[in-house]
Amino acid sequence: MTLMGEAIARYHKLIESEPYIDLGWAEALQQRLKPERLVDRPISPVLRPHMLAARDYVALGKAAIALLSAVERAEKLTLATPALLSRMQLLPAERMLAAIEPGYSPRTFAGLLDANLHNGTSHFLGFRGNTAASVVHGEVLADAFYEAPPVKEFRKKYKLTKLSGAKALTSAVQKAYKESGGKQKRPVIAVVETRAPFQPPESSENALFVEVLRREGYQAELVLAEQLEYRNNVLRRGDMAIDLVYRAVALSEFLVRFDLNHPLIRAYKDRAVCMVNSFRSEMTAKRTLFDLLTDESITAKFPAAERKAIHEFIPWTRLVQAAKVTHKRHTVDLPEFAMKHRAKLVLRPNDDSAGLSTFRGAEMDDSAWERALRQAMRTPYVVQEAVAPARAVFPLLQFGSLVMKEMHVETHPHLFNGKLHGASAWLNVAGSNGFTTLSGLAPVFLLEGK
Repeated sequence: MTLMGEAIARYHKLIESEPYIDLGWAEALQQRLKPERLVDRPISPVLRPHMLAARDYVALGKAAIALLSAVERAEKLTLATPALLSRMQLLPAERMLAAIEPGYSPRTFAGLLDANLHNGTSHFLGFRGNTAASVVHGEVLADAFYEAPPVKEFRKKYKLTKLSGAKALTSAVQKAYKESGGKQKRPVIAVVETRAPFQPPESSENALFVEVLRREGYQAELVLAEQLEYRNNVLRRGDMAIDLVYRAVALSEFLVRFDLNHPLIRAYKDRAVCMVNSFRSEMTAKRTLFDLLTDESITAKFPAAERKAIHEFIPWTRLVQAAKVTHKRHTVDLPEFAMKHRAKLVLRPNDDSAGLSTFRGAEMDDSAWERALRQAMRTPYVVQEAVAPARAVFPLLQFGSLVMKEMHVETHPHLFNGKLHGASAWLNVAGSNGFTTLSGLAPVFLLEGK
């Protein structure tokens, strides 16, 4: 048995034995998290941390950084090539805003990748820029789990290292501000979001990030987008003049509520404010980016290391449309190919913020897959080669009892300032499609023997 397999088995045996089987420690853990506002919704459904071997973490970082370089190159090429930009399936407003230079390198504040680690191999399935909630919540969870009684007992035999990322996150925010020409030693920061009517700010998932910024010495406030004003070349919320905006609302959601004359957009266009999670970063969140990266006619002149990373770590991806496309250097009719190879393919929405479902061909019959394919032709979707999902058994507290469930594990490496700074993990019950009450984060630790 591997070190990882042995460690997980030992942990499960530990919590099923006295004195932990009465689950008093699990109840105490939830009570500890209440002041951190992580209990009102299923942020973490599990009772053990997700663990990575040190060698896997190092390999994940190397792969992610190599891929980040290719993503930057593809973004630059796409912005300079109208035909490629049209393949991204951006809304007209998204396209216009992507053309605005944010003032800092995309490498400074890259975000996180959706990674699938299975049997020592890595595949990246998506990219996202809005990372604060995952990074900060993951760190809070790691601190709480690290001191939980069964974990402390477990640490007598195994070395666990927390993968912290909050400090790197705030450092990247500060660096982006300086690169964009900011002069203040500590800029005034507005974490801009939208909330449901009457939802108190204390319940926002971004409230913890504001607390982190304040602990680092910043004046930071949680601000609703509708509270912003722009006058005399200064973005404001009431009397607060804002130097830097952390955008915690998806652009697609923002554009449903506001037009292009919104104060934030005008201030951004005038470079009167630095905005982390720039509007340009929406490009990398579109899965059509992987359509471009896996098209060898586009990446043929990329450096060899980047082409190797793309080949090894990104599954073949194409925008769903009635068209001829290339697959392994062969030209195929995409709809016909997708129908014929259903069991090996997945349909994913181009934009995760749209709230659309993912369809796995292996879990559907031909008629259901055909219906999903027709839907994907009407709404921007990509078809992607399926990769075997990472699965692991986790203990959960359900209706006051300990249960064991197989979960899908998605690992999110955090990339700031061109380096890997920790990781978080998102869990789904195996077989579920989308969000369930048993979906949520798990803290991530490096595991080593003593």
